[in-house]
Amino acid sequence: MIAGDFYRTSGGLHILPLLHYMRLSIAASGLEPVGEDKMTTLIGPRGGSPAVTVEADFPVADGLCDFSKLKNVDLSGADLDLFPGDPRPRSEIRVVAAMSGGVDSSVVAALLKYAGYDVIGVTLQLYDHGAALKKQGACCAGQDIHDARRVAEALSIPHYVLDYESRFRQQVMEDFADTYLKGSTPIPCVRCNQTVKFSDLLTTAQDLGADAMATGHYIRRTLDAGGRAELSRAADPDRDQSYFLFATTRAQLDFLRFPLGGMKKPDVRRAAAALGLQVAAKPDSQDICFVPAGKYSDIVQKLRPGATAQGDIVHMDGRVMGQHEGIIRYTIGQRRGLGVATGEPLFVVKIDAAANRVIVGPREALLTASLAIGESNWLGEGSLADACAAGVPALARVRSTRAPVPGRMTLVDGAPGFAFDTPEEGVAPGQACVIYAAPDGATVLGGGFISATVSAA
Repeated sequence: MIAGDFYRTSGGLHILPLLHYMRLSIAASGLEPVGEDKMTTLIGPRGGSPAVTVEADFPVADGLCDFSKLKNVDLSGADLDLFPGDPRPRSEIRVVAAMSGGVDSSVVAALLKYAGYDVIGVTLQLYDHGAALKKQGACCAGQDIHDARRVAEALSIPHYVLDYESRFRQQVMEDFADTYLKGSTPIPCVRCNQTVKFSDLLTTAQDLGADAMATGHYIRRTLDAGGRAELSRAADPDRDQSYFLFATTRAQLDFLRFPLGGMKKPDVRRAAAALGLQVAAKPDSQDICFVPAGKYSDIVQKLRPGATAQGDIVHMDGRVMGQHEGIIRYTIGQRRGLGVATGEPLFVVKIDAAANRVIVGPREALLTASLAIGESNWLGEGSLADACAAGVPALARVRSTRAPVPGRMTLVDGAPGFAFDTPEEGVAPGQACVIYAAPDGATVLGGGFISATVSAA
């Protein structure tokens, strides 16, 4: 089993791996022993991973981490020059690799080692992995922790497993439940990146003496003409994760690195296969990691008992169409499962949490002319308020599955907002509005959580 002594930092209890060669000064990093007799086990016994069905294009090589086998893999898109112009040897530059147990973060750790950096792997346990073991495409629990450990061992790098379960519950899961109760649609992946990963974990990486923290996200960190770090969309538009990373602050961006932002996913898998990593064909993380059965309302009800109080389903014209079993079961744009029968297609156009009502109407009622932004983060020139007051042309993305669309920054009832050139359908409060620079939308200017919408009608 994997076990280690507990050490305490300002961020809580951490597990220190039993790797004697790790160049880590306990005194310098502020780690204090809690007690030599306090041991822990976060994952199951050693042994081979479950059988992996490897796609024909990605046959796993014999032998682990023979970097010479990367010669046949296209690494031209990999960003491995993390500190351009830095005179230090890479072996003196420490980089923490955030390892979720998936193929992307595993390849990041491997490429950093290949590039010659002093690499430390860190994996988070975020929630009860007992339930997660039953869900394909989950992350940060159970088998994923086991997979991350095996990759770290193959690379001969130190590896930490950090128990962040309590803070993940407070900062992500509790917010998820409360947002639904307010009648909005949450994005827990944004909250997780914003709080647990790019705030708490980033601080831990700094405690470990790291010069940077690298992740497996598909996004690019670029430099503007003045040498200031910017967020740019990934080279592969089908893998771009900029929508989920708009809340990354300038201070965080100075410390973060994204080696895969210029790569294609098949090349990442080929790199894993060439290095003999059994995660080469592992499925991508899907949906929301802490919802094992895919039923969001069950999680909300568990966290907030009584969240499924019945109420009215009301047509926009005032007619009561039926009863609902809790507003948490409905989202803007929903058509199926409304439980009302009419001669016309009806969609959820608004959720009135204060009155416990679900408002339905025709599809054209979903068209939104503009929206207001609440909690926000701005990476562009000046401030968000200045950009809105000036009506700066930009592109906006209101769903992760949609392409950015043109419009302009504006003020909506005095609040920062965005006006679409062409009305957008199904814009939901609680979701993110991510702003990109015009005209090509390559650079992320920032964004925020949608607080209100203005109907095109």
